[in-house]
Amino acid sequence: MTEPVVRIPDAKVALSTASVYPESTATAFEIAARLGYDGVEVMVWTDPVSQDIEALRRLSDYHQVPILAVHAPCLLITQRVWSTDPWVKLQRARAAAEKLDASTVVVHPPFRWQRAYAREFVRGIWRMADETDVRFAVENMYPWRYRDREMLAYAPGWDVTQDDYRHFTIDLSHTATARTDALEMVDRMGDRLAHLHLADGQGSNKDEHLVPGRGTQPCAELLERLAGGGFDGNVVVEVNTRRAMSTTEREADLAEALAFTRLHLASPTSATRSSRAVPGS
Repeated sequence: MTEPVVRIPDAKVALSTASVYPESTATAFEIAARLGYDGVEVMVWTDPVSQDIEALRRLSDYHQVPILAVHAPCLLITQRVWSTDPWVKLQRARAAAEKLDASTVVVHPPFRWQRAYAREFVRGIWRMADETDVRFAVENMYPWRYRDREMLAYAPGWDVTQDDYRHFTIDLSHTATARTDALEMVDRMGDRLAHLHLADGQGSNKDEHLVPGRGTQPCAELLERLAGGGFDGNVVVEVNTRRAMSTTEREADLAEALAFTRLHLASPTSATRSSRAVPGS
């Protein structure tokens, strides 16, 4: 039997429901189904549907789009979603993931002003991870900047590789904003990298979440590296489409992001690489 020219890894490509904002969580399921995404990551935020496990299950069943991950409500705008207690938020995110058959909960490191939470965060995440098969994948963040000033807003820190976690999420818009080398960060994460938020950025002070390929981040190179290494986590398109002038324009951006991701997740086989390396072979 002839060896295939490319190898497709087991990684699934999901659409973050945040990618359709200001449209709804329900719209994200519809678009994911129409464009051919493998699933969705639910961003739990102010949209009531995103907080309702039964509503999410019905959407998943109706559109035949599985929920692959749950993003816990860690943003400034979600400080009161699912409780004001950050540990309760994570407990509810874990329960949602278990009930929805999602493999991963994405969580940000604490804000520095959440002092008690920050002190216990590393130990607490390990404790919660030991209680479930769901992966708690802690996401890299970035320093906040205003003009020539920099503020360290997260604790223990925005570079999550400086602390000991079982699983990581890497976000390439965040590496752009942090102005850090994404591939070096991936190397530090090693086999603990479980989840990828695929987006792009140009290194501005803003967290841009551009369509991959429109910024300076090594989106293609990272996908190719993950494909070659047999990465079996989730690749989640998490881009900002707020400036889209219509649903058609938004869907075009999300279709472009999906095509980019699938193209670069297709890894040449060793036989193909060998034939390329030796002209005429």
